Amino acid sequence: VAVAVSKAVLEGKRLDAALADALPAKAMYDAESYHNGVMAVPSYLLEPGIITAENVAQYLGDEADLAELILGKWMLADHDGLPAMTNEKDVFDFVSDTKAYSSVSKDGQSSRVLWKNYIERDVVIDGSKVTLTSHTGENVAIDFEFFITAISDTEFTANRKRIVMVNGAVRNTSEDVCRYVKVNEDYSAAILGTWEGRCTSVGSVFDDGQVHRWEYRADGSFVYYVKDGDAWVPSTNTLNEYFVAGNLLCTRWVDNDVENREWWEITIDGDAMSWTALRQNDDGTTFTATFEMTKVQ
Repeated sequence: VAVAVSKAVLEGKRLDAALADALPAKAMYDAESYHNGVMAVPSYLLEPGIITAENVAQYLGDEADLAELILGKWMLADHDGLPAMTNEKDVFDFVSDTKAYSSVSKDGQSSRVLWKNYIERDVVIDGSKVTLTSHTGENVAIDFEFFITAISDTEFTANRKRIVMVNGAVRNTSEDVCRYVKVNEDYSAAILGTWEGRCTSVGSVFDDGQVHRWEYRADGSFVYYVKDGDAWVPSTNTLNEYFVAGNLLCTRWVDNDVENREWWEITIDGDAMSWTALRQNDDGTTFTATFEMTKVQ
């Protein structure tokens, strides 16, 4: 096996399908070993005495492996080597090797102002390239190309390309290196109801230091309550919307004609809910904001 693999690698050829089927399934792709759909083996494995059937199998994969590993929800963790601010995160839910859904919110600080929950996308897997094409029916669409460099059952890294389409024509593109982590939770149902709590960190962007209530409704709206004496009074916000993608809570509201947005990574355990978010100050420094709350209705 090792001799046959070495010969195929040195000649730059794809492994024979029968040989590939004879090897154990691969647990991890690697940029050096799987590039543009051509099987290869890292050069250090070709050193005398190192290449074996076992370590070759560790580095071999095919589209079937990627199609299986990519299934599930994935949330952005970092890009270009830096942790992603929580307000920059998005979630992709691959329900099959041909269909996925994306949930993304981009606020007014971004060049792309979006509020899209569970947008259907067609998926095409070609070697290590995963293409997601949107069908929003609108004149503006954003497609993604992920060139997977490593993937396991808990995370993947990729060279990511965004393609902005306006009326079917490419308006602009952008590229970065990103890492996504697998999200196994789904709190979209558990969050329904009324929660009472407060900020538990040293400040937060919109925190006033008081206890508040949030009522999350099934229609994607929420009510924010402030306490007036012994009574809980709904805020005067003219818009309160949210969605939950896995464990990412995205909210937006309009207060005094100004739209505000916040994203939180949440956990819910029975009647206890925790929020955490990585935020960035104007000077570029970062801080972690947290909230703790209890379900009251």
